[in-house]
Amino acid sequence: VTRWIRASMRRAPCGGGDASIGRPGRICQPSGHRGGARRAGRGRSAARLAGMTAHRQARLLVAATRLLGALPWPVVYALGDGIAALWRLGDARESRVARRNLELAFPEVQGAERDALHRRILRTTARQALETLKLWTRPPAENLALIREAHGVAHYDQALAAGRRVVVAAPHFGNWELLNQWLASRGPIAIVYRPPDSAVGDEFLQQVRGVDNVRQVRAEGAAVRQLWKTLKDGGAVGILPDQQPKAGDGEFAPFFGVQALTMTLLSRLAERTGAPVLLAWCERIGDGPGFALHVEPAPAAIGDPDPVAAVACLNAEVERITRRDPSQYQWTYKRYTLRPPGSGEINPYERREWAKRPA
Repeated sequence: VTRWIRASMRRAPCGGGDASIGRPGRICQPSGHRGGARRAGRGRSAARLAGMTAHRQARLLVAATRLLGALPWPVVYALGDGIAALWRLGDARESRVARRNLELAFPEVQGAERDALHRRILRTTARQALETLKLWTRPPAENLALIREAHGVAHYDQALAAGRRVVVAAPHFGNWELLNQWLASRGPIAIVYRPPDSAVGDEFLQQVRGVDNVRQVRAEGAAVRQLWKTLKDGGAVGILPDQQPKAGDGEFAPFFGVQALTMTLLSRLAERTGAPVLLAWCERIGDGPGFALHVEPAPAAIGDPDPVAAVACLNAEVERITRRDPSQYQWTYKRYTLRPPGSGEINPYERREWAKRPA
């Protein structure tokens, strides 16, 4: 979703290339007076947008999102299915990255079985993206009615009732935005997020996620101090722990049998503050808008003083949750770009490495 927001705020090459896997954009060529006039018109529109503040541009995006959110659920899901089909037909970035991740994480899945899983992943990803836009534009109470089952809720409620600090680890599985709204419905929580490159995209997230009881904390240096203070005051912190951090901000540990650079922020918070860690996710059930909420205590090793042991435990838990239904995980994300120092490995998403995959 944020990639779409950023793209809408900047001019891309005509071909919309992706150099990271050898798909450069094509160079625009003049096509006569009419083509020049069309480009001039687009240029004037882009200039008008550039002259608007990030806040106003974000409000335009919110308005467009509300139009989509007004569509009935069957229409939203049909649109998602159509987008997924186009991704496969055009060999879009999402399709290529998901395919590569399946090769890395599920080497034992081959042929028709892998192709079927690839289709399910794209379908679920497209649905989840449009689903999230709709969730962002509806009252939280209506969204929470989509949770048909709830398991382990007492773990979270008891921690809050006792005034205990708590860290919620929420993998990119199912619909994590619905989980955010459920957590906010139980009380104040600080949510860590990685801000998009675009100021407009960041402002958009602030507006659509700005529900009661949610404080968004940028995943930057000052964030650690804010989170420690929140926990020491007996508050709750939510973290999506399975995004690749910057080099030097994490440790490598296996994730589906492949070494993956993993954040140490969650384990450091747990170890230094003594806060219990809960794993939580909203898993999609059925073919319509219905979810099962799960909350589970994480193993104590997730807060191990040894950061390598801690992230190994974290990855093992995210993998366990993902294996419940691999199609609901965010496999369109490049999880393995950074490789262990001295390993001699290269970015597996680069074309020269990708070309080595078996037919």
